[in-house]
This record gives sequence, C-alpha cells and structure tokens, in this order.
Amino acid sequence: MNLLNNLIVGTLPFVPKPIVAKVAGRYIAGAALPDAVKTVQQLNSIRAMATVDVLGEDISTKDQASESRTASVDVLNAIAQNNIDSNLSIKLTSLGLKMEKEFCINNTNAIIETAKANNNFVRIDMEDRTCTDDTLDIYRTMRSRYDRVGIVIQAYLHRSEKDIRALAAEKANVRLCKGIYNEPPEDAIKDRKGIQDNYLKLLRILFENGCYVGIATHDDVLINGAKKMIAELNIPKERYEFQMLLGVRHETRNNLIAEGHRLRVYVPFGKDWYGYSVRRLKENPQMAGNVFKAIFGIGQ
Repeated sequence: MNLLNNLIVGTLPFVPKPIVAKVAGRYIAGAALPDAVKTVQQLNSIRAMATVDVLGEDISTKDQASESRTASVDVLNAIAQNNIDSNLSIKLTSLGLKMEKEFCINNTNAIIETAKANNNFVRIDMEDRTCTDDTLDIYRTMRSRYDRVGIVIQAYLHRSEKDIRALAAEKANVRLCKGIYNEPPEDAIKDRKGIQDNYLKLLRILFENGCYVGIATHDDVLINGAKKMIAELNIPKERYEFQMLLGVRHETRNNLIAEGHRLRVYVPFGKDWYGYSVRRLKENPQMAGNVFKAIFGIGQ
C-alpha cells in the first residue's frame, strides 16, 4: 500500500479538485471565517485550544498582502466577539515579505496592534530558509512593541541551535517543530533520527532556560521524549503546550488532553485551501491513499 500511496502523491496535480476537497476537509476548517469559528468552538468543547491561520502565503501582489492583513485582523476580532479559546498564526510571506520588508512590517504591525487591543497572542510562523533571518528580525521588532508575540523554530535546520540559544536568552515563546520544507543537506538534517535527536536537544535548551514552548509534533518518539523531559525537569503545565494539526492523530490528541496536558490545534481556513491540502497530503503519503478511496467510493 505504501507504493500505491506514493504513486498517488505523484499524481495529485491531476486529481480533480472536488476529490481533493473530499479528503482535505479533515485538514481545513473551511473557506470562510465562520467555518473557522465553528471548528474552534468544537475543539474548545473537548478542552483543546486553537490557533487560527488564514491560508494564502503564495501571493503575488501587494493587494493580496493587504487582504491577508485584513483577514488576520478579522480573525482576532472574531475570536474576541465569540469568546473562543484561540490565538492567531501568521505567515510573513502572505503579508508581503518577499515583496518589500517594510511593507510586510507595516502589515504585521497592524495585526499586532489588533492583538494588543484584544489582549490576544500572535504566533509568527517560520517558512523556508530564505525567510529565516527576516522572520526573526520582524519577530523581534514586534516583540519590542508587544510582549504576546511568539516565533517558530524548525529543528531540522543546522542553524537552529544557535537561534534557539539566542531566543532562550530572550525568554521567547517558541513553537518547536521538525520543519517541512525541502531544504538542501548543507542547511538541514536529512535523517529522521538526527532530526528527532536535535528536536529533543532544542526542547531541553528551551525548558532549561524558562521559556514557554509549543511542542508541535505528531511523532510518538518526540511526544514521549517531551513527556519524559517534562517529568524529569518538573516543568509545570503552565509552561508548555502540545500542538497538532487539524485532522491529524485524533486519538493521540485526545489522550494528551485526558492526561492533563494543554493542547492546541492549528486551524487553517481560507479560499486558498487547495495548495495547503496538497502539501499536507504530500507530507503524509499514507493519508494520500484516502484520495484513492474517495475516487472509487471505498469506505464511503
């Protein structure tokens, strides 16, 4: 079946969008903000927190970046108006990072000002290696203006230990993930165990320096390693949370909640659902097999 799943991944560009949508519905809240609000309410009902992400990093105009800024502002206002337990995640490329840095800073600042007015938190996502320095720079600019801003570090990059040590000294709020972009071996660790080992090394640095950490992973090795480290270092539950993607490993998610851990689910929504969904399916060939089932009506 693994061979079939990998074959399906290679043919995804030729699969009709309605078929992809049928499978991708588990990974995205929907196309509109009310869909995201409803999804967060459902997650809150099972004691899960959320972070909402407006899809659309693949932009080509400043008008699109401005629309993304407005959409993120709307999310923060909707969170407050509906009294739901969620914060916001943003991608700087969707706000114009690759067009003009100052333009991106202004868009990001408008979002941060809205978060401040609503006493909410904004997580600045990390993207491919070409964005890392600018992303860290803009994060620090925003953090100087408002304390409730966080950053993401990808454990598979060789540079990440240096970045983590600098952020730990600043008592940054860090989401630690493996990393999903296909980076060259001179920039990234390529083997699974190497990435796992580095992840746990970076997690320990953050914990030992008193940082709040979002432990973003679906990997049992890392989940179990994190739980062991939490017990060893006697980390209080107020100092960390586990984080998972919408639609992934429900049983593991529910078990973590039942064990008393804080857990946050990443809730993407928006009209640009197709690109995000294809990326998720490519990252997880086993789930891509569901496309095959959807095409032929298996299990429906």
